[in-house]
Amino acid sequence: MTRITAWRRHPLARYAVLILALALVGMVYTAFVQAGRPADAALASGKLDDVAEGKSLFEVHCASCHGMNAQGTSTGPTLIGVGAAAVDFQMSTGRMPASNPGAQVPRKPLAGWVTPDKIRQIGAYVQSLGGGPQVPGKEQVDPALGDAGKGGELFRANCIQCHNWAGAGGALTQGKYAPNLNQATPEQIYEAMVTGPQAMPVFNDTTITPEEKRSMIAYITQVREQKDPGGFGLGRIGPVTEGLVGWLVGIVALILASIWITAKKRQKS
Repeated sequence: MTRITAWRRHPLARYAVLILALALVGMVYTAFVQAGRPADAALASGKLDDVAEGKSLFEVHCASCHGMNAQGTSTGPTLIGVGAAAVDFQMSTGRMPASNPGAQVPRKPLAGWVTPDKIRQIGAYVQSLGGGPQVPGKEQVDPALGDAGKGGELFRANCIQCHNWAGAGGALTQGKYAPNLNQATPEQIYEAMVTGPQAMPVFNDTTITPEEKRSMIAYITQVREQKDPGGFGLGRIGPVTEGLVGWLVGIVALILASIWITAKKRQKS
C-alpha cells in the first residue's frame, strides 16, 4: 500500500495517466472512423453497393499496377487517401488505365469498358480506403457563379508559369509538360487543383478557397471563347513561337526579295 501511495505521488504519474488516456481515445476514434468510411463513401456516391462493385472493377482493371489493396507497386502509386476526385479526373480524361506508363500519361479517349457509372464505383471504393477529396458538385464548378476577373488574377499568379496565360500548356523538365486546358471540363479543372495530378502541385482549400477555384474555372472557360485580334493565334503558346514564326517569315521574305532584285539586275544588263 505504501508503494502504491508513493507511486501516485510521483511527479511523473500524472503524465503517464494522461498519455494512457490520450492513447485510448485515439484508438477508439480510429476504430469508429475506419468503420464508418465505407458507408460514407457509398452514401456519397448515391448507391450502397458502389464500394463492392468498385472493388471488383479495381481488382480486374487497376490492381496490376496499384496493388490488390491499392497500396501501390513499382509501376503505380498508392491510392490510399487520394479520394474519389483523383479517380474521376484520371479516368474521365482517359489517363487511366494507362496503356504505356512514361514520364507523363497523356489525355486520351476513354477505354471501351469505362463509363460514368464504373468511374463512380471505383471512386467510391478508393474513397472508402482512406478518404480524400471527393468529386465536386455542380455549384462548386459552375462558371456562371464565379468572378472571371478575380479568377484571371489568381490564374496568372499561380498557373501561368506552366499552363500559359490562355491555358495552352507548355513544356516542363524531364519529359513532363503542363497539358492544354481547352479540353478539360469544369469538374476536371477543379479535381486537378485539389488532387495535384502528375507534375501539378496541390491547391487545397487553404491555399485557394472553393470560391476562388470557381472563379479560376470561370476565367479558363471564358478565355477559350476569346478571338485572337491579330489573326492566327499560333496555338497561343507565347512570344517564343511568335518570334520564331516572325524570324522565319522575315528570312524567307528577304531571300525572295534578294532573288527578285538579282533577277531584275540581270535583265537590265
